[in-house]
Amino acid sequence: MILRIVLGALLAAMALGQLASFDAMPAILTAYGLTSGAASTALAVVLIAAEAVTAVWFLARPRSRAEVPVWLYTGVAVVWTALTAQAFARGLVLDNCGCFGTYAAQPLRWYVLVEDALMLLYAGLLWRGLRRARPASPPATVRPAQTPWENH
Repeated sequence: MILRIVLGALLAAMALGQLASFDAMPAILTAYGLTSGAASTALAVVLIAAEAVTAVWFLARPRSRAEVPVWLYTGVAVVWTALTAQAFARGLVLDNCGCFGTYAAQPLRWYVLVEDALMLLYAGLLWRGLRRARPASPPATVRPAQTPWENH
């Protein structure tokens, strides 16, 4: 539950920062070298929406065992990790990773990869928590006793 509250607050800050600087988000995402134009704008919309929905869900219902917010969180973590890892591997120089839009800007450095790795680790912990909260298999059903004429 604490992890969901902390991640909810983090995702809310990310979504708010990106939304407040939405006009800069397509350019920030284009700098990663994978998208441009309308695709960067669409990616910005999807990321912000997923972050916002997940943040609200985690903060409003931290004990929820629904898979949807965990899928959304995992998707956000995978997208940001893929963006940063490929940019870092290609040696791209980014002045702002864009996690918070134009706010709390940080350049793409090795520690951003560590932050992304932690986001993936947290996704794994969320999935592990869901598996532990659900029974492994449905309870066995008891068959009614057979009558003598059903044994044939």
